[in-house]
Amino acid sequence: MFLAFVAACFAIGFVGTWLWRGHALRHALVDAPGERRAHVAPTPRGGGIGIVVALLLAGAWLLSTVTERAWLACALGGTALVALVGLIDDHRPLSPWTRLGVQGVAAVLLALGTWHATRDPVLTVAAFALAMVLTNVWNFMDGIDGIASTQALLVAGALAVLIAGAWSWWAWALVAATLGFVPFNYPSARIFLGDVASGTLGFVLAALLARALAGAPAVHWALLALPISAFLVDASLTLAGRVLRGEPWWRPHALHAYQRWARRRGSHVGVTAAYAGWTLGSIGLMALLSSAQMPDTLVFAFVAAWYTAATGIWWMLQGKGSASVKEPTA
Repeated sequence: MFLAFVAACFAIGFVGTWLWRGHALRHALVDAPGERRAHVAPTPRGGGIGIVVALLLAGAWLLSTVTERAWLACALGGTALVALVGLIDDHRPLSPWTRLGVQGVAAVLLALGTWHATRDPVLTVAAFALAMVLTNVWNFMDGIDGIASTQALLVAGALAVLIAGAWSWWAWALVAATLGFVPFNYPSARIFLGDVASGTLGFVLAALLARALAGAPAVHWALLALPISAFLVDASLTLAGRVLRGEPWWRPHALHAYQRWARRRGSHVGVTAAYAGWTLGSIGLMALLSSAQMPDTLVFAFVAAWYTAATGIWWMLQGKGSASVKEPTA
């Protein structure tokens, strides 16, 4: 049953991407090259819709098996909202405030589901914050071939091992469907995720992280911050730098560390692979530290050291004097 479930999700992700690519080409739903973009040829967008369909269908099927039915239903509702506003934006660009407002409603839905299942106010607030942060982090970081999809499937794979029951199957659905998309997006992109899927991946990961935090897994809760460290550090520090420089932080740009690195290399392949390597290392560190049975203070120290190292790498990738560099003018 499990193998058939995973195979079905993979097939939906693969076939959905292939079908959407033809649709996007026929209807000119393409991203043109530009100074804020990393690609050099017009490329169809919205290919991640197959991943979204797989997640929604898998989640709906799993509703009959999960004990926290209302929680998963709220997560599915939020997923649908984030995907819908992204799909509209892929066809007709929306105001960033409209997108943020819809994402806020989706985050509230996830928080309500979390409260209904746990009655834990701290976890409820954490679910809302995770949804708002990761939805936008994955959208911000979807800028070169394969990086957002590979990071999502790696993080989801780690969470699938930690979470039990139907939620674990939902995490595997994300892994399988995204694997179906990756051949179209890496090492050379023939289609992009689009807003329909980039934000959705972040939202679903937020829901899975909230469930992992509630389930008292075999790892310390702070260690769950390790697998998302590559994206969280690059997105948050780049955003903070733009805010401090007085730039309109909500506008598209190409100032993330991974984008600067890809421009210097003239290739996306190695950068995406390096980010994947970092995340695999963080997952391995999480597994190693969780088996060591360390006191809380030592766990926090290791996590802080890992994030400090990531910050140092981000600073080096930005290049000397990058803090004074402003985004290109329109």
